[in-house]
Amino acid sequence: MVASSLSQATRWLPPAPKVGAAVGAFHKRLLHEGPDTVEELLDRHLVKEDKKAGSEEDEIAARRRLTSTRREALSLYRDILRATRFFPWPDARGVPWRDVLRENARREFEEARYERDPEVITRLLIGGRDAVHTALDKLIEKHRKMADEGEGGRGSQRIG
Repeated sequence: MVASSLSQATRWLPPAPKVGAAVGAFHKRLLHEGPDTVEELLDRHLVKEDKKAGSEEDEIAARRRLTSTRREALSLYRDILRATRFFPWPDARGVPWRDVLRENARREFEEARYERDPEVITRLLIGGRDAVHTALDKLIEKHRKMADEGEGGRGSQRIG
């Protein structure tokens, strides 16, 4: 193991100059060797202004959070649209619940569209996920009760 790592380490070393040849005459410059100019050296090793570095890093982190929360929001919205397929019956006005739920979801997402506070966005996403899971859990429970009542009613008709 040591021998293989040693051979790998020496593989990247520049070849030794031949006797009588100019040192570095046709020597390829490797990436890990130093900079070409003094300006490059200073750029690499001097401490840059904290404001620029900090703001760039903050901007990159904000973009990552935005991308992540945008992805989560789209995922939640798609899950809501998928879940509304299970609500085909009409409400008191005769409008299918599926359409009512989709309109409400769209309205709430549009209201929160320009929200930038990460805590508020996280709270909205968690609340939305909880609401979808609760609605689907209640729907499943209701279907189970109806199925149990239907089986119980049929079972007593068969026995009697």
